[in-house]
Amino acid sequence: MQLYALGLNHHTAPLAIRERVAFQPESLGQALHGLAHADSVREAAILSTCNRTELYFAAEQPQHAADWLARFHQVSLNEVSPYLYAYPQRDAIRHVFRVASGLDSMVIGEPQILGQVKDAVRRAEEAGTMGTLLHKLFQNTFAVAKEVRSTTAIGANTVSMAAAAVHLTERIFERVADQHVLFIGAGEMIELCAAHFAGAQPKSMTVANRTEERAQALATRFGAQTMRIEQIGDMLPRFDVVVSCTASPLPIVGLGMAERAVKARRHRPIVMVDLAVPRDIEPEIAALDDVFLYTVDDLAQVVDAGLESRQQAVIEAEQIIDTRVDGFLHWMAARDAVPAIRALREHAEALRQAELERALRLLAKGEEPQRVLEALSHGLTNKLMHGPTRFLNQAEGEHKAEAGRVVHQLFNLSRHG
Repeated sequence: MQLYALGLNHHTAPLAIRERVAFQPESLGQALHGLAHADSVREAAILSTCNRTELYFAAEQPQHAADWLARFHQVSLNEVSPYLYAYPQRDAIRHVFRVASGLDSMVIGEPQILGQVKDAVRRAEEAGTMGTLLHKLFQNTFAVAKEVRSTTAIGANTVSMAAAAVHLTERIFERVADQHVLFIGAGEMIELCAAHFAGAQPKSMTVANRTEERAQALATRFGAQTMRIEQIGDMLPRFDVVVSCTASPLPIVGLGMAERAVKARRHRPIVMVDLAVPRDIEPEIAALDDVFLYTVDDLAQVVDAGLESRQQAVIEAEQIIDTRVDGFLHWMAARDAVPAIRALREHAEALRQAELERALRLLAKGEEPQRVLEALSHGLTNKLMHGPTRFLNQAEGEHKAEAGRVVHQLFNLSRHG
């Protein structure tokens, strides 16, 4: 059984492709069961965020995973395959360590991805698709991420997506304090954005969400108002800034809705930040003269500015990860050797038991203990040496020297040679 990772992310695929293969939360259970029962797959976990869709699985062969991904999302494999990466064992382990540590994120060192990986593991556990191999992999993944964050400066001065959203708003409006802000959604990313915008003290903040209780909880925390998500169309003209991040499979803000809002605002500009995948805001809205629409890919231009100062921390983090990858592979190799070790011990125990029973019978007949002990030791030695001796005698040609090296190493004979 081998570990594999397959997926695409913001490095390899544009947003238009990423949103087509994103998994909706309500379909993850079905997806996990489908993947775990695909050809040769035994264990599975799925990580799906605004920047990546990745499958982590244990299987005999990985070739059917890409087919399954395309079929599940009803897209052509030819459409997505140019953007896919597939990592075999060592590379898969290194990749998930880097992802959880924030080294593969759009914002290097951002902490949110670790929570998203933990959520992916929790969902796989609930679906019953986590086995021994993936469980151990993710245990190590979380330990590596903690070590990287606690022993390097990878998270220092990180420009987060939320901070970048405020920065982009300030490009259009001189003062965020003069603006009215609408948040659509009430998840972790919206919560982070609300915290950053609250720091700029806008005139008002409003939260719209399908679940009113969650909207109210978030609004109470930041002194914001709430409204039903169905009211967005009528209320949109009131807002100067709209930040959206939901799990909706369809856009929430459409072109017609935006056109009506722009007209009602008498062409005063409006900033829209769409952090959702699939998108919450129709991309055609970007063509409107008075709307400044930014997606997660646009935010990359903002966050890259802090990258250079974190390069040394990245080097240190990569060294930690390389060491931990070797450690995990060593564990896997030792785990693979367990059946052989068990069989060897059982074989030796059977030989010992047979010789012991023979010696006890001789003692019961009144044989001399010294002679019985000699016979016991010789019998046990001969039987234990029978396999290695036959291995050496049966080796021929170029294999004979190799057989000799194996036996020397196996029995540590170099010390006596």
